[in-house]
Amino acid sequence: MYYRTLGLSGLRVSAVGLGCMGMSHAYGAPADKQEMTELLADAVEMGYTLFDTAELYGTFDRPHHNEELLGEALRPYRDHIVIATKFGLAFDNPDAAGPHALIPNARPETIRRSVEGSLRRLHTDHIDLYYQHRIDPSVEPEEVAATMADLIREGRILHWGISETTEEYLRRAHRICPVTAIQNRFSMLARWHEPLLPVCEELGIGFVAHSPLANGVLTNRYTADTPFDSATDYRASMPQYRSESFEKNRSLFSLLEKLAEEHRATASQISLAWMMNKRPNIVPIPGTRHLFRLKENISAADIHLVDEEVKAIDMALDNMEMSEVFGGSPIKK
Repeated sequence: MYYRTLGLSGLRVSAVGLGCMGMSHAYGAPADKQEMTELLADAVEMGYTLFDTAELYGTFDRPHHNEELLGEALRPYRDHIVIATKFGLAFDNPDAAGPHALIPNARPETIRRSVEGSLRRLHTDHIDLYYQHRIDPSVEPEEVAATMADLIREGRILHWGISETTEEYLRRAHRICPVTAIQNRFSMLARWHEPLLPVCEELGIGFVAHSPLANGVLTNRYTADTPFDSATDYRASMPQYRSESFEKNRSLFSLLEKLAEEHRATASQISLAWMMNKRPNIVPIPGTRHLFRLKENISAADIHLVDEEVKAIDMALDNMEMSEVFGGSPIKK
């Protein structure tokens, strides 16, 4: 396994992390607890050290399902892994089907309640990396950062980060309490956060890429006929999974197939290797419920693309027709 350090923080993590949301939320009904416990143990054995969750990842009747799952499953390995979780969001209508509107809340008193709940569910006395899940327009970034600084001084968290941040918000927060990592959506289909890459490099901040396979479509293993449960699986309403999108993305899929053949890899591995070879501060966190995908994703760190190859891929992407892609659940003010 290869490792990367998130910015200047000294926080060392596996070059590929494991996004755990899909085990409990948004990709169908929660997976079998015993199977996921075994899968998480397999991940540790393979060399994964970064495990990503959030207090929000769950179901209507088990709203914190994912943190509870990880807290029990990873307890035997706690001293050897990095657990990242998030605060600051609630569902507007959690019992509804499909992507739920999100309500941000980053008030200091809410953060305090959230961190205590996460610590309890994760069976730990500290959180390695604590993300603000979304920007709350009613709370200034300086106030959030000051709360994070207090939690770090108290030893409740070791590092903090911001998910789906803007450059202005990041710079303002970073001046008050240094940010270890941001976690923004990034994939070959979702490149709108690329301007943040040099900003993170300038400030010494890691870039953790969530949804690096565009919610699975870049595995090139789905078709327009693949069924998804509209009540529990967000993919049923994601634009990249519409029938016409597979036709629009034909050139992208062909490029992935060509590169995979050249490098004796899979489409998923090429998608991950492309971003990891862009800059050394990028750590993707693809999710899965399957052992073979776990092995496949971590092996992407073995694929080394030279600068010319990465630039050629970027140029091809710049000049390619692509479908719309899911950009996240709507925020309700």
